[in-house]
Amino acid sequence: MKKTWNQLFMRQGWMLAEKEENVFDCRRETGVNLQFLIKSLKTACVELTLKDGELTLPVVPISEEEWLSAVDFEGRGRGEGLWFKPGVDEPKVNELDTYISGIVRQLNRLGFYTKGSCDGHKRGAAHIMLTKDCDIEKISGILLTLGNRKIFWRERANSYHLSLHLDRTQLLDLAEKLSLIKEDWLVKGMEFIREKLFQYRVEELLMIPGESGNEREVRSYVANKLTPFVDYLTIDRTGNLLAEKVYNGGNGPVILLNAHLDTVFEIEEGREIIKNGTLWTSSKGILGADDRAGVAILLHIAEHLQHSSFKGKVKFIFTVEEECGLVGANHVDGYFLWNTDAAIVVDRRGKGDIVTSCGGYIPFCHPLYGTFFENTAEEEGLAGWAVTPGGSSDTRVWALHGIQSVNLSAGYYDEHTEEESLDVAACYRTAQLIQGVFERRNELRKVLRDIKRKERGSDILSEAL
Repeated sequence: MKKTWNQLFMRQGWMLAEKEENVFDCRRETGVNLQFLIKSLKTACVELTLKDGELTLPVVPISEEEWLSAVDFEGRGRGEGLWFKPGVDEPKVNELDTYISGIVRQLNRLGFYTKGSCDGHKRGAAHIMLTKDCDIEKISGILLTLGNRKIFWRERANSYHLSLHLDRTQLLDLAEKLSLIKEDWLVKGMEFIREKLFQYRVEELLMIPGESGNEREVRSYVANKLTPFVDYLTIDRTGNLLAEKVYNGGNGPVILLNAHLDTVFEIEEGREIIKNGTLWTSSKGILGADDRAGVAILLHIAEHLQHSSFKGKVKFIFTVEEECGLVGANHVDGYFLWNTDAAIVVDRRGKGDIVTSCGGYIPFCHPLYGTFFENTAEEEGLAGWAVTPGGSSDTRVWALHGIQSVNLSAGYYDEHTEEESLDVAACYRTAQLIQGVFERRNELRKVLRDIKRKERGSDILSEAL
């Protein structure tokens, strides 16, 4: 997806305050860095106006490839550290390697002061040297929270040496993710940071159009975010996004995670998200939390599983046209569902519902499967979760394929109306419940085996009668 001006600047390390999508307050940036920014924009042949510390640019930004070409030059990054006093001076963007500059600026902004860096120059791993007074455990925790496993550190005499085994695009992505973290979050712990970053993801998804039959843009967003965390990803002939990942050898259950991409009506152009604490609403039209909240939860789980102990396989299905008759789910090729043991759908209003049937008369799963979710919620300290009947959803399709399936609340209310709202705290608790389910792999495996044993016994009894 094409980057905004704000993303292009953050990924390269500039500290600008965005006033509009093409207007920036430059007064928080140093004079040297601002000079390099203006020079780079002119190199890229971008028309600009700089007046009273305010930079105005064309509404449509250039591509990141064009921008990287403009900011790169022979010898960039040489001599770093000869002038720099950690914690006193601001790093100079033009003296940092092109693909590490954004990370360096963000680490210094957060109080993790650097002494040197290298982006690897395509020959090896990128690395950053940090001062010995840095809380290296906290830095590692933040990077893990941001979904990065290929990061290692070792202690040296006068510094910590942080190695980043990431490709060049991933380095830029990491800089962008770090830019979301505020300094005062650091004292509130990793779980607080994880929840805040989750809310940012939810907000991004709520702003992407995609009514039934027009899911291309949101599907592209999801594919882009999901790709680093799966082994296989494709779009089927109906437009559903299918992906899968084997974790830690795959010796465990096969779980399907599902949410739908479409909204029942289009997102109103120019609308704003109104935030009243943890309750979000739309200034006009639908909010779109049905089912963007579910999509956000599954993307969060995909990142979480990268550094979990779960063993098994996970299949992801993001369906299209759910709102007009479960069209996408009904057209998923049967082969993709083969050998799937259980499904978790996130597309239920409210909070605390574990939907195990349609109206109480069409079962989605064996009672033991629903009870397992209730027990997991209790063990995780997540109050209020209980089995209940519900309405139709993609869950019904997976159940028809013989897959043990539940549909979990995503935290939204009054869907399909202008009064739609989302409790983002409840939404995050759903993500925590699903994390708890994956952490109990052995218990889940036992429950699924018990269900198969009971169903096999029931079939034998029926044949005998």
